[in-house]
Amino acid sequence: MDILSNLKYAKGSIKKRKRIGRGEGTGRGGTATKGMNGQKSRSGFKYRAWFEGGQMPLQRRVPKRGFTNVFKIKYQNVNVDKLQKLVEANKIKDTVNAKTLYEAGVISKPNTPFKILGNGELKAKLNVEAKYFSKTAKEKIEAAGGKISEIK
Repeated sequence: MDILSNLKYAKGSIKKRKRIGRGEGTGRGGTATKGMNGQKSRSGFKYRAWFEGGQMPLQRRVPKRGFTNVFKIKYQNVNVDKLQKLVEANKIKDTVNAKTLYEAGVISKPNTPFKILGNGELKAKLNVEAKYFSKTAKEKIEAAGGKISEIK
């Protein structure tokens, strides 16, 4: 039989931690265990990993070097052995261009320029349309009986 004098809190509902900043009577009032004044005692203070206490930070002390050309065109490289693997997997038939390479997942964007490089072997007869070819890629495509079309 539950009598009001026998009621107790549920197990685990009372936390044993000290509640800071809840008045002087708690023994943790006033500064709420944050010491005296200053930036660290304020609410919302964040200590950045690179902060050096007002000293000039390392990333600003070190001299900056180099140059990044924002107008540089990055070409996507496609090797001849990749073309051979696509032929074996029946992903391309006879014509290789930006659209077929994009659909096969070889290049990430269909409208960015790509270059055919000569790494690997090519046995399939392909008509390759690209903006740029390496010298060895041209030789290997023509040796396999394929044709090269340079896009302007």
